Amino acid sequence: MFVVAMKKVAVFGNTGGGKSTLSKRLSEITNLPLHPLDKIQYQSGGAEVPHEDYKRAHQKILLTDQWIIDGFGCMETVWQRLDEADSLVFVDLPLHVHFWWVTKRLLTSKFKPPEGWPEKSPILKSAINCYRTLWLCHKYLTPRYRKYIEQAQSTKSVYHIKSIEQISQFLESITNDTNFEDVTPA
Repeated sequence: MFVVAMKKVAVFGNTGGGKSTLSKRLSEITNLPLHPLDKIQYQSGGAEVPHEDYKRAHQKILLTDQWIIDGFGCMETVWQRLDEADSLVFVDLPLHVHFWWVTKRLLTSKFKPPEGWPEKSPILKSAINCYRTLWLCHKYLTPRYRKYIEQAQSTKSVYHIKSIEQISQFLESITNDTNFEDVTPA
């Protein structure tokens, strides 16, 4: 097990896993600046920013000394971010939980906008895209993430969150450890 002080944290995993809520809470606990990729990649109203502008903004964040980056972005930037991070938080819940949370986000979005999303995001269109993405990510990307974190454990702090209970346990362990060095990665 390799444990370092959290300074550059990548929070990633399939859609609908609670990454944005977890990232916001982690930022509050650690005082690390939070960068939700949805707010960098999409404008208010849901229009995508030009790809090169997104990549420049992403690179600018990577060059800073401290960050929490939440989300996917694109294939090119996800691997850059995981390589640059000193701490990886992989939210890998059972697929049915991801489906339920996407549905719950859709149903509750009338009353409260989703955490980490740009203002006036097209919720129904985004939810339909999330349902499509769930299967593709689970089949193709999640296995690659699992392999990546297995290899990264010797050089990074890796937190592989596999259940709803582990989300709470992870945040509690970070809360209870002001130096972040007694946290036992999952």
